[in-house]
Amino acid sequence: MTCSNLLIWRGSLSLERFRSSGKRASGAEVIYKIVASSLWPTRGEPFGGAPVDLADGFIHFSTAAQVVETAARHFAGEDNLLLVAVDPAQLGAALKWEPSRGGDLFPHLYGSLPLSAALWARPLPPGDDGRHDFSSLLA
Repeated sequence: MTCSNLLIWRGSLSLERFRSSGKRASGAEVIYKIVASSLWPTRGEPFGGAPVDLADGFIHFSTAAQVVETAARHFAGEDNLLLVAVDPAQLGAALKWEPSRGGDLFPHLYGSLPLSAALWARPLPPGDDGRHDFSSLLA
């Protein structure tokens, strides 16, 4: 299966409902992880993090308001990426909101990401200008 054909669904939230609200049924705002497709687990094991996560001691996430800038700053021009939508309500006390870029609070997970918390993972290809197109993912 090629990356462009990959679509992984977790949980019960439909894509249409997600697109219209950006929130889980629990009311918690969906958070996002940008990850190389080669690093995303395919056999159900928890996601332990990308190299930058392992170096920092936590898994980096972004909110819908932050993820476009995160992609531009840290993943510009990179191909074979996935955008993973995650239900933060399933992460418990291991999820911390901490100041980062510009003082904004970013979600950081101190532990592995259980795949049951992932709502979906979709390809995030760059455009000709090197910026990633989120229009069909965050609309």
